[in-house]
Amino acid sequence: MARCGVCFRHCEIPEGKRGFCGARICEDGEIRAENYGKITSLALDPIEKKPLSRFHPGSMILSVGSYGCNLRCPFCQNHEISWSAAAMRLRERAEAVTPEELVRCAVRYKPRGNIGIAFTYNEPLVGWEFVRDTAALAHEEGLVNVLVSNGTAEPAVLEELAPFIDAMNIDLKGFTELYYADVLGGSLGMTKAFIARAAQLCHVELTTLVVPGENDSEDEMRALSAWVAGLTSADGTVIGEEIPLHVSRFFPRFRMTDRRATDPALVYRLADVARERLKYVYTGNC
Repeated sequence: MARCGVCFRHCEIPEGKRGFCGARICEDGEIRAENYGKITSLALDPIEKKPLSRFHPGSMILSVGSYGCNLRCPFCQNHEISWSAAAMRLRERAEAVTPEELVRCAVRYKPRGNIGIAFTYNEPLVGWEFVRDTAALAHEEGLVNVLVSNGTAEPAVLEELAPFIDAMNIDLKGFTELYYADVLGGSLGMTKAFIARAAQLCHVELTTLVVPGENDSEDEMRALSAWVAGLTSADGTVIGEEIPLHVSRFFPRFRMTDRRATDPALVYRLADVARERLKYVYTGNC
């Protein structure tokens, strides 16, 4: 048995078993990423789909996903590869790719406007070693690296990745511990700490999915945007007002089909609330 150090769960994983995320396994008394190089999704996307609106706009980026996630969002749009039963079945047939092979693939897409690699779709931090190794090689080829994440990881993981990551979109899914713990199975405190440090290390944009009846009040959005606005650089300079926030519309899916899609008017109103403190606020899925 060994203890995993990636996120707040600190799973004690018995020999031959997997942790909560379904992607990390104990072998010979050590924890390793079982999903290392196991690719389930690959697509050349506009960078705005990550979403990143203020990082190389108009570019394309090769998006890659594996399997596994350390949250349990009931509305997950990528549940087929993240944490559902179907996702866990993918372990057996996911294609194994080395960092060198993935980087060569990204380079081949340069003539089509590709600027780099985005680690996305499932939660890339549960297999952060593959992200690190691939991103380091991508930099050697003049490519940029993007991380699309829930931000639920220990500071040590972020520091390992930081030299190789050029931009992140991080989900700030709400702004109450109750919502994070009871609905998402996560930790708001860990996510806030991850975002605060990431904003000192690279370009960061944030995404908040507005779920009716859960995180859709003006008061919560006002508190969230005020916290973001107060984020500082390593030397204490306030930089938060410049961090883009994407306010997105929820659609019923997966295990949350008991409510309607978010009213677009509410998304626009909450975006206006966020603009009281933040310069760059975008609406999505409307």
